[in-house]
Amino acid sequence: MSEFEGKVAVVTGAANGIGRATAKEFAARGTSVLLTDVDEVNGQEAVDEITAAGGTASFLRVDVSSSSDVKEMVDTAVARYGRLDYAHNNAGIVGGSATIPEMSEEVWGQGIGVMLTGVFLCLKYEIPLIAKQGGAIVNTSSGAGLIGFPTMANYVAAKHGVIGLTKTAALENATTGVRINCICPGTARSKMVNDWIGGDPAKEAEVVGMHPIGRIAEAEEIAASVLWLCSSESSFMVGHALVIDGGYSIQ
Repeated sequence: MSEFEGKVAVVTGAANGIGRATAKEFAARGTSVLLTDVDEVNGQEAVDEITAAGGTASFLRVDVSSSSDVKEMVDTAVARYGRLDYAHNNAGIVGGSATIPEMSEEVWGQGIGVMLTGVFLCLKYEIPLIAKQGGAIVNTSSGAGLIGFPTMANYVAAKHGVIGLTKTAALENATTGVRINCICPGTARSKMVNDWIGGDPAKEAEVVGMHPIGRIAEAEEIAASVLWLCSSESSFMVGHALVIDGGYSIQ
């Protein structure tokens, strides 16, 4: 029997990409999953795929930059499934592309609001519920959480912030039974990445070229690491930033 059997997980940014792959992997192992996103169409489509395969899942529209939405998310998980054991705080946006002098305060705030404040709010409401029986939380940072990247100040700052937030939350909860870590993926196939590349072969080649392994990741490869960080196989890992980037950050 899988250790995930009978447990409950929430996944933010679950309509596409890494979040969707993580939700499907949880469900395949017997976990009931609440998928959340602002993309209701693809979020429900992901739920339909999971339930068609025999899994248990449902969808809730959540804007992670909204405290009330995030509180509703964890309350809904408990109301529908009775508990909360795992969380993958994964919601993200591209965040715009501009140098710091050219970046508007609105664009800056949107990126920080979703990708950093959103993780803070998720942790704020998830931790007390997961602490009731123990479990694990994985936040999504990025390769851009380890190095700089021109014209992406809000994205880079938010992802660096996620690593610091993860370390602080992990220390605060090292003895509560809630293990908290984060992942730093390189570029992985997703709607967001496809939109960023825009079908431009030259842009795709540029992105692939940033990864010494010679390709970008499949979302399922990143999801496997999320599940590992939630499992007992990583039971001594606390506050770690797991790099899964095909060599992107070591060049």
